[in-house]
This record gives sequence, C-alpha cells and structure tokens, in this order.
Amino acid sequence: MRQKLENIRDEAIENISKVKDLDQLERLRLKYLGKKGELTQVLRGMGKLPAEDRPVMGQLANEVRYLIEEQMDEHKKNLEDKLLNYRLKLETIDVTVPGTNIERGNLHPLTSVLNEIIDIFIGMGFEIAEGPEVELDYYNFEALNIPKSHPSRDVQDTFYITDEILLRTHTSPVQVRTMEVQKPPIKIIVPGRVYRSDDVDATHSPIFHQVEGLVVDEHITMADLKGVLDVFVKELFGERTQTKFRPHYFPFTEPSMEVDATCVTCGGEGCRICSHTGWIEILGAGMIHPNVLKYGGIDSEKYSGFAFGLGLDRIANLKYGIDDIRLLYENDIRFLKQF
Repeated sequence: MRQKLENIRDEAIENISKVKDLDQLERLRLKYLGKKGELTQVLRGMGKLPAEDRPVMGQLANEVRYLIEEQMDEHKKNLEDKLLNYRLKLETIDVTVPGTNIERGNLHPLTSVLNEIIDIFIGMGFEIAEGPEVELDYYNFEALNIPKSHPSRDVQDTFYITDEILLRTHTSPVQVRTMEVQKPPIKIIVPGRVYRSDDVDATHSPIFHQVEGLVVDEHITMADLKGVLDVFVKELFGERTQTKFRPHYFPFTEPSMEVDATCVTCGGEGCRICSHTGWIEILGAGMIHPNVLKYGGIDSEKYSGFAFGLGLDRIANLKYGIDDIRLLYENDIRFLKQF
C-alpha cells in the first residue's frame, strides 16, 4: 500500500505540472481525489491492513492527499493568472484611437411637418385630442350627419371589420367623441392615421394621415374660420401665401368650403404642379352642421363652431416638393436622408 500511495503521489505531481488549462486540471482532480479516484480506492483498502499499520498508512495517505491538493491549488492559481492576463491583453482598449462615427438619424418628413402644424395651432390656443383608429360606424358616419345612402359608406371605400365596426376613414369621429365629454369652449386639433380602400399610386394610399380641427363656442362665425386658416397657411408656407375659399359640400358642415393656397412652387405664377392656375387645394372646412352638434350633446341654438381637415401627406408633399406619396412609406434611406 505504501508503494501504491507513493506511485500515486509521484504520478499526480508529474501530471499536474503538464496541465495547460483549468478543465484538464479538474479532470485530473477527479482522477486522483474524486469519489472513484485512485487515492480513494486505495484508502478503501485500509480495512485489510493489520491494526498496527493503519495509523502509519493513514498518515501517509493524508500527506499524499494534502500534497496533491496543494500542487493543484498552486497550479490552478497560475493558470487563472495566465488566463486573466491573456484576456486583459485581448480586451485592451486604446483610448487614444478615434471613435467610430455614429450616424445620427433625423425626423421623417411627415413627423417634421406634423410637428410644425401642431406648433402653429398650439400657438393659437388649440389642444391636441386623439381617438381610436378602429372605430364604430356611429361615430365615423352617423354622428357626422352622413346618411346610410352616402357613397362614402360603401365597402368599396371603407375597410369594414363588421357591419358596425370599421377602420376610421377620417379623423372627424374625434369631433363627436370630444363634444360628448367636453362642453364648450372647445378648441382642438386631431392628428392621426386614417384608412380608405384606395389603390396605391402616386397620389393615393390605403393608409394616410389627417389633421382635423374643431372649434365650438358662442358666436363663432365664418370670419373666425377664415381668419384661423389664413394664419395657419401663412405660418406654414410663408407670409406671402394667399388663400382662396370656394363653396363645396360636406355632410358634416354647412356651409362648406374648400381652401386653396397660392402654389408653393411658382408663387401663384402658374406651373405644372398647380396646372398653371397658380392655386393648389390644401384642405376642406366649414361651419359645423347643427345635427353634428346635437349628436355631440351641444345646444346648436346657443353654440356654433367650425371644423377643418387637411391631408398631412399632401401638405408634406407640397412643402418639400415630393411628387409621389409612395416615397413617404417606402423607408428608402436615400430619400429620407434628404430631410
């Protein structure tokens, strides 16, 4: 047994000195000191020794175990130090090397124009309101004085989910929703996405953006509407921009009008963009129909108001000279970098 113990000691010390990594060292530990290790197997045979030899062999076995453990611990520390030094060398950062330039992003042209529009109207005392994009037929049509027979209700123009639920076709439903919970004076704009069943081309998209405006108070007149929109157009396109108001028809306003502005490209001289008229249509507006006020729970005998709606995508195209609405949705970095 003495010879076995000495052989295990010499062999273990020799093998430990050859170990190159921590995994190999752990395998060696299990080989000699584990539950089924060589030293453990020898110790299990202690019971067969004469009683007088057991203390001597026990002491020798403990010395061998202690020596092997000591050698392993020392070698493990050396390996860990080498590994740490290697990693430190590998992960060294030269702080004097110039950093990599990180290219900053910028706002999408739609976002930039929307922010500008919001700033203009907030400056005139408006607040921002929001509403659901998945809307009830009641708010999208009925409460806006749009009869069942109106063409805009047709499935060819509207994305219906059920007979009573649809994707809103305009931001106007928020008018009624706001009037139901807020009594006059009301002065809001409603930016948001809307959906219509249009084929995609240079001027149409099934998803686009609108900004709705609503003012309700006592003694609101057409002059107030014209004044607000004239200020808005001049702030957005420049002080020299002129406005023109043409009679039109919308179910939810009476009287209704379309608003033109002098062409931002030619300044009213006439060009291809404005079909050589000098004017470009930019939004629709009108005095709120009494029926819409009633749906909102507002006394139409006491209060009046006006509403307007503009296409954000169209305004962005005019402001930046973009001739294809699809460019706003294709996320082409080459296009977006221009803004």
